Amino acid sequence: MSFLKRLFGGGGDKPEAAPKAAEAIEYKGYTISATPYKADGQFQTCGLISKEIDGVVKEHKFIRADRFAALEDAVQVSFAKGKQMVDEQGERIFG
Repeated sequence: MSFLKRLFGGGGDKPEAAPKAAEAIEYKGYTISATPYKADGQFQTCGLISKEIDGVVKEHKFIRADRFAALEDAVQVSFAKGKQMVDEQGERIFG
């Protein structure tokens, strides 16, 4: 029933504000920004991977299903997921 209420605009949580970068780290020439946001009372794993290639800044946003009660936990997992994506895909992540 909750799904139907949200689908047709009744009840449910108010939409959360767009994620803001909590922190950013440099990793193998990439910048990984952790941008977890509040969803259903928890923090959703979310981040942004960016790198300047031939004078153009390329970006890839990712969101994962992982949710945490503490913001710091979501930030740390966002960094870990970002590093994993860089290690597995490299610059192909932007294509």
